[in-house]
Amino acid sequence: MRTDGAELVAAVRRGDAEAVAALLEAGAPPDMPTEDGLPVLCLAIAAYDAAVAEALVEGGADPDRTLPDGTTPLTRAVAGGSPAMAAAVLGHDPRRLPDAERARLLALAREWYERCARDELRDRVDASRPADTRGSRVMDGEYTHVWQVTLDAPTALTDSTGPTDFTGLMDSTGPTDFTGLTDSTGPTDPTGPTADSTALTGSTGSAGLTVREGHGAILTDLEWAFRVLTPVEELVARATRRRDSDHVDWAAARWVLSERRSRETWAAVTAYRHSPDPERRRFVLDLLHHLLVSPPTWRNSYEKETADLLVAWATGGEDDPGVLAEVLLVLNETEHPRLKAVGLRHAGHPDPRVRAQVPDLVRSWDTPPPPLDADARTVLAALAADEDGGVRAKAGRALIVAHEGSPDFADVIVGLLGDPVADVRASVAERVAHSADRTPAIADALAALLDEDLFDTRLNAAFGLLLRDDPRTADAIARVGAPPHPVYVHDHRLSQIWRWERDHREESEAAGRGRGRPRPTEKADGADGPTAAPGTR
Repeated sequence: MRTDGAELVAAVRRGDAEAVAALLEAGAPPDMPTEDGLPVLCLAIAAYDAAVAEALVEGGADPDRTLPDGTTPLTRAVAGGSPAMAAAVLGHDPRRLPDAERARLLALAREWYERCARDELRDRVDASRPADTRGSRVMDGEYTHVWQVTLDAPTALTDSTGPTDFTGLMDSTGPTDFTGLTDSTGPTDPTGPTADSTALTGSTGSAGLTVREGHGAILTDLEWAFRVLTPVEELVARATRRRDSDHVDWAAARWVLSERRSRETWAAVTAYRHSPDPERRRFVLDLLHHLLVSPPTWRNSYEKETADLLVAWATGGEDDPGVLAEVLLVLNETEHPRLKAVGLRHAGHPDPRVRAQVPDLVRSWDTPPPPLDADARTVLAALAADEDGGVRAKAGRALIVAHEGSPDFADVIVGLLGDPVADVRASVAERVAHSADRTPAIADALAALLDEDLFDTRLNAAFGLLLRDDPRTADAIARVGAPPHPVYVHDHRLSQIWRWERDHREESEAAGRGRGRPRPTEKADGADGPTAAPGTR
């Protein structure tokens, strides 16, 4: 039975993607117009609700229909600057679009990318009236963010349903070349002005114009969808333009380059190891790390080449300590035979960020780990006494994994559990709690942490005593206290503590009945039991 389209509009307004999908399945018209006559898809685009927009497109909404102002829902999504939204509205069949429409979309994304968003928005208001920009960093997709910019102006050329009026950008065809389907290092990325984030969350609607600054990512995604192989140099420039590895532009370039496995692309990307710009070197490292931790593929994985390159990079005089620390971090994802040698080489580096990467390079990742050799033992012991707390914590965690019961190691670990820095105690306690070490002195050191201010430290101390079947376990659990956040309801340590309490309560009750005592009165629901937080009874 066909549903009332008003229900669909209401579901879109409240951002209920599941209800939208159900209503479309039940027969609601996917292009149901709202009060202004625009299809309901435009409402989702204006709200930057990518999940709802995706449900509408998959349910039959037309992203390519021409609207009264000459735009389409898809061009509105592209101009709006949200890569998540543009992908949702583009859908799973981008090659449905004719070449002319592809060129228009690419030109639109490029024009917004090359200009400052504030300037582009100001072009759409009466320049004789005052206009202020404001903005904030917002999530766009699951893991990346973007700046959302709003231009407040009483004479904004906008309607109340969309981010802005995009008709002024529809006539450009732009410098798009659909024939360059080969790898190339190509020309440099166009360098338009970058938005000043300090002057920049705004909201959509009649109070002003709103746009997100993700057009670089949209341009990258569209090129890949339309089978345009963008020069590597241009992708690297887009990724690093804002000098922010969590930005959508960085993530989009990294993903596309990770999908391009030709030798030409590999050579062009890794050549940036020698770039004078440390941000571009960091981008190469991030891409290599992404390739190493991604699931194996039948295509070129370059695992050996990556490992060899990282060793050469780590020993070749990288002059930026932050970049060198990242080189060592990514190198540790490989199984190169020179890992330990590289780690030992940098054990005395003046920067603590570099020294902090050494412990994981000199210890073995085998299970069970083999005994440490003399060099590794000496370096780890020295780093456990480092002046930097982060280095001490990393060294302590590595020692715990390699601990074979020797008294000297035990003394170092006990010392770190009593470190003057709370974060060091917390980090080492987490690793000790889960370790197989049963040294009495280490159990005593765990018990000494039960009065720590940090909940996690107290929890790890109690959990470690429980795993060691220590007679202080009951008292330790009572001193943990209530979890500070609902997320702990799924914590494996608390689950095991609750099971321990339940089992010991049942054993106590069974023992009481066995001695002829009356069965204890049952408590009211919720007063006790395995779901009660430790320390709250």
